[in-house]
Amino acid sequence: MGAKKQPTYRFVVADARAPRDGRFIEILGHYNPRTEPRTVVVDEEKARVWLTKGAQPSETVRRLFAEKGIMEPGPIPQSKRKPKGAKGGGS
Repeated sequence: MGAKKQPTYRFVVADARAPRDGRFIEILGHYNPRTEPRTVVVDEEKARVWLTKGAQPSETVRRLFAEKGIMEPGPIPQSKRKPKGAKGGGS
């Protein structure tokens, strides 16, 4: 979101199969890094509900949610899926 060289971001819940900027399920809030202090607005109740349902936040969202006290800080658990392009062949 935003204009050229003026970024703003939304916190959304999206299906992992959806395109990055495609369809989403719900908007949880927004983030504006250009204001001083930066603006972080989150519907904490909705965010906690989605996290308990198993939603996996990105590293940046995890950090921002940790700053707001919505979740514990820490690394994202590693996915059990193979990286794109990985082949399951032998030697």
